[in-house]
Amino acid sequence: MVFAVRVTGTLGKPEYEVMVPLLDEKIAQHGKLNLYWEMTGLDHWLAGGLWEDLKFDLKHLNSFLKIAIVGDRAWEKALTTLMKPFTTAQVKYFEHHHRDAAREWVGL
Repeated sequence: MVFAVRVTGTLGKPEYEVMVPLLDEKIAQHGKLNLYWEMTGLDHWLAGGLWEDLKFDLKHLNSFLKIAIVGDRAWEKALTTLMKPFTTAQVKYFEHHHRDAAREWVGL
């Protein structure tokens, strides 16, 4: 099972309040998931969104098999490196022009 997310503009607490229950439901139904996370023109990651992300990550350290992060900014690539110690999942960063490879890698 693959859960795919495309983030644009601003990512804050309201977006997590929509996304997290959906992810929790899929994890409960299917067990471990693959995650495809594409950031396109992400301008702001608000503190409330970062906090919600951290809480989710700590709760689901072992809930993912593979996580593909797709982006086009240095900080997005750095985020991928920073998250690796906090999950048992295989985590890979892909530039936007390699998004098809990212989708294939997670089985999308």
